[in-house]
Amino acid sequence: MHKKTRNPYVDHNTAPLDTKLHAAAQRAIDHYLFPTNKNDGAPAERPSNNLFLVSPNIDTETLLANASENLASAAEMATTLAFNLDESQRAIALGIQQLIELSALLVDRAQEQVAPATSTATA
Repeated sequence: MHKKTRNPYVDHNTAPLDTKLHAAAQRAIDHYLFPTNKNDGAPAERPSNNLFLVSPNIDTETLLANASENLASAAEMATTLAFNLDESQRAIALGIQQLIELSALLVDRAQEQVAPATSTATA
């Protein structure tokens, strides 16, 4: 049986696709795992013991807004959990929920001090 199509042209002077993909993957890994400072190209300083990091470039208002949302979610979870527990454990879960609510009030107050809400009085 004979082939009806010719073999495709292969340029032996170019790197194989696997090599190009490997190089691109290595650049992506280096970019995310070993970032450099934009100004001097030196490796950026990274804390070694932290699993989760907060970007130092985020403004205080954004940090407080996210903390407030996280506390609201935690309060909702604690309240939902409390109603699925027996009497003694429910009191503990509701105590945790109250601590979350108090923390949320502190965060909200700090947020008001950082970025006061501009309210217009309507008559």
